[in-house]
Amino acid sequence: MNPAQGTALSDRYVLTERLAAGGMGEVWAATDTVLDRTVAVKLLNPALSQQSGFLARFRAEARCSAALQHPNIITMLDYGEDDGAAFLVMELVSGQPLSQIIAERAPLPTPETVSILTQAANALEAAHQGGIVHRDVKPANIMVTADGIAKLTDFGISRLVGTAPLTQTGEILGTAQYLSPEQSLGQSATARSDIYALGVVGYEMLTARRPFDAETLVATALAHVNQPPPLLPDTVPAEIRDVIGAALAKDPAGRPVDAATMAHALGMS
Repeated sequence: MNPAQGTALSDRYVLTERLAAGGMGEVWAATDTVLDRTVAVKLLNPALSQQSGFLARFRAEARCSAALQHPNIITMLDYGEDDGAAFLVMELVSGQPLSQIIAERAPLPTPETVSILTQAANALEAAHQGGIVHRDVKPANIMVTADGIAKLTDFGISRLVGTAPLTQTGEILGTAQYLSPEQSLGQSATARSDIYALGVVGYEMLTARRPFDAETLVATALAHVNQPPPLLPDTVPAEIRDVIGAALAKDPAGRPVDAATMAHALGMS
């Protein structure tokens, strides 16, 4: 399938505007002709649809996302396959990815940073309570609406706790700049790995740079393991520096015990 404006998926979802494209596939705005509403459709690259591993991950994203109902998580509406193309149907969020906001105007004001981090932490808590570890928390996977509502998205490499992984043992999945030390070492991600990644996001929002960003992905991953993060500037309130610093602890036991604890600490700042 070559998706184009006007393409109808499963005789229901009519593609209207391409919103984003990458190696994994495309995201389109579409019209749900049954319920007469606008939705977002995420199409897996047809070449990847033929690879069982990628298709399994895509289906897993649908299952994981469909299990989560939270105001700070993008709602999964449907999953389908049409003419060799697998697709997800989600609520269409009018806003910007946090990565774009950071690129355009970071460092962000502390109140805005705290608000977005708190909402993202609440989203992670809901996922973790549902037994789901995200494993790829980063600014590109946090959408922010014009009125400041943050929504976590892209559970494409998430894993239901207690289920068999869809990856080979020792394979590292995630984005190097946001990988926890344990993930960098090829160990399994846990809820506290997501908390570490959210700490990296907070650091980046406040400074316009990532704490670890070496010349190669391997060097960046090793920096998470071996190097202390640069100190946040004194212009950041001490209580916020403490929360971010705790989230970035090398030892998972040194991080907030859960995302709800991190959200509470941010709310008390």
